[in-house]
Amino acid sequence: MRELITLHVNGESHEVAVLPHHTLLEVLREDLGLIGTKHGCELGECGACTVLLNDKPVLSCLLLPIEVQGQRITTIEGLEHNGTLHPLQETFAELGAAQCGYCTPGILLSGAALLREHPHPTREQAKEGLSGNLCRCTGYTKIYEAVELAAQRMGHSKEGNNL
Repeated sequence: MRELITLHVNGESHEVAVLPHHTLLEVLREDLGLIGTKHGCELGECGACTVLLNDKPVLSCLLLPIEVQGQRITTIEGLEHNGTLHPLQETFAELGAAQCGYCTPGILLSGAALLREHPHPTREQAKEGLSGNLCRCTGYTKIYEAVELAAQRMGHSKEGNNL
């Protein structure tokens, strides 16, 4: 039996009738059409399903939607601000930090949270902040470089530190 709940996703409220056994990942993709959040291992080990919950990275494959009612959920579709890409999205594109792209949404969201907490992260902080996101295509060097370049570009601007 479905239960009607309200989720706050990417700055908008959505009333959704959810099945009690569906994960937040399934509801985001199947009910809300936000397919940027990816199915990966569905065991909480790969990070492909990462979203931000109140600005903190979480694994949507391990959460039930009923648990996150009233909290702010940000998916990759909500990372841009007023039609402008997040600086991290720009640097990923410029530096070729994404290859196949499957893990990229989760890495970008974890990276945005990292930059919010550590505006000028060290390489070790970047490694730690992104450690829950696995990429099978890269050696991570370009990803870390993209994080560092985004941090430089964001500086101390208020607009750049929205996420």
